[in-house]
Amino acid sequence: MFSKSKINETGATPSEGDAKPSTPSTPAAPAAKSESVNTAPRPKAPPSTLSSDLVVTGNMKTTGDVQVEGQVEGDIRAHLLTVGETATIKGEVIADDVVVNGRVIGRVRGLKVRLTSTARVEGDIIHKTIAIESGAHFEGSVQRQDDPLNSGAPKTPLGGKSAAAASDGDKS
Repeated sequence: MFSKSKINETGATPSEGDAKPSTPSTPAAPAAKSESVNTAPRPKAPPSTLSSDLVVTGNMKTTGDVQVEGQVEGDIRAHLLTVGETATIKGEVIADDVVVNGRVIGRVRGLKVRLTSTARVEGDIIHKTIAIESGAHFEGSVQRQDDPLNSGAPKTPLGGKSAAAASDGDKS
């Protein structure tokens, strides 16, 4: 309807198709307009890629997708995490979807976890659904949970102690 340049120009008149007459703008009007722009849905961003020659030390957190081809020493939290064949991750991995083609040394938590034939995982996997292809190397335990992304204590089994209570008893 209006273009910013025509509204701010002095003596500008609205075009014939516009129903509203031109009025002086107030500082609140542009702010309201920018708020409506921010609430509009954004197109999905492409995945962030960490190339094979990149070494990252530290934790990463995103609501988007990440593809790792290099080395990461730290925890990663993402929507979709793809661990490339040349990648090594030393830390906890938490994502809605996890696809491991490379090496992970640490815990893997995901709603959907997939270990391909080239995967090498040393650590526990907590999942809602899992797929392990023939040829994948896995050393650790597998546990199914309805909410694997919740880092809280696991649910207490019927008539049993929670894992936290069991581990506290083992320390004595």
